[in-house]
Amino acid sequence: MRAMLLQHQGDRLRSVELPDPIPGPGQLLLDVGCCGVCRTDLHVLDGELERPQLPLVLGHEIVGRVVAQGDGARRFSPGTRVGVPWLGWTCGGCPACRAGRENLCEHARFTGYTVDGGYATRTVADERYCFAIPPTYEDSHAAPLLCAGLIGYRALRAAGDAEQLGVYGFGAAAHIVAQVARFEGRRVFAFTRQGDDAAQDFARNLGAAWAGPSNGPAPEPLDAAILFAPVGALVPHALRAVRPGGTVVCAGIHMSELPAMPYELLWGERVLRSIANLTRDDGERFFKLAAQIHIQTHVQILELAQANEALDRLRSGAVEGALVLSPLA
Repeated sequence: MRAMLLQHQGDRLRSVELPDPIPGPGQLLLDVGCCGVCRTDLHVLDGELERPQLPLVLGHEIVGRVVAQGDGARRFSPGTRVGVPWLGWTCGGCPACRAGRENLCEHARFTGYTVDGGYATRTVADERYCFAIPPTYEDSHAAPLLCAGLIGYRALRAAGDAEQLGVYGFGAAAHIVAQVARFEGRRVFAFTRQGDDAAQDFARNLGAAWAGPSNGPAPEPLDAAILFAPVGALVPHALRAVRPGGTVVCAGIHMSELPAMPYELLWGERVLRSIANLTRDDGERFFKLAAQIHIQTHVQILELAQANEALDRLRSGAVEGALVLSPLA
């Protein structure tokens, strides 16, 4: 198979030929149709997430078709299209797993981080952690749902029943969650980099009630805010924007340091919380909803060999919607 391989953190990815992976017990061998490019991939590449498996194939927004099954794998037959998310395996026995919080499993394995991912023509995945993809989605449009969509959905649930919802950083996850929020009857307020008129126009086109700079005030008090931008300095801005009793959700797996801030920003029973990973229940619920409302994912497709270019573009912020790598492009 062909793959884009990370040898050492901080390196460029190298195009290599590798032996086809062999599915182990309970695993599926997949032909990769598409793999989304996520900011978490940058965090792994740049060393902000430590101790990855190396060498490593990045990528955890995978849409593929089953080629073969390992011993005991019975959920998906050959030819079936499935999606592979960030959470790739949990132990089932630690306190978090026993409490139904597998997203916090002490021994979890993660696709494109501690096990190889989808920047390749083939991959293997534990069938228990794969999802059926609604047939109305093309591969490229389904790929961002596997992380940007799932993490956005979990963050939205963490925001409670907020009617006035602020979204900081209007990229892949935000453009999906905004559509879900609008479907649920919420008003969305999009906060972007100062002067990013394109992102603000994009947000308005997706139904945002307002769009403006993230370092400025909200036009009216918010019930909750979700931070997709991995910028700790935005936390005080978001806390100022939410009304007493409101919630600020940090949705990224990595964020720059939070600045010192006065307690009065948190006072008034405001809540500052993070979310971590996802659960399989999140996935089942989200894909059922995605089939119902048919979320419009805005994607730009690049060839697998352009993975470095895709990551560079994501780092610079020069992306509207989501980037997707296709071995077939």
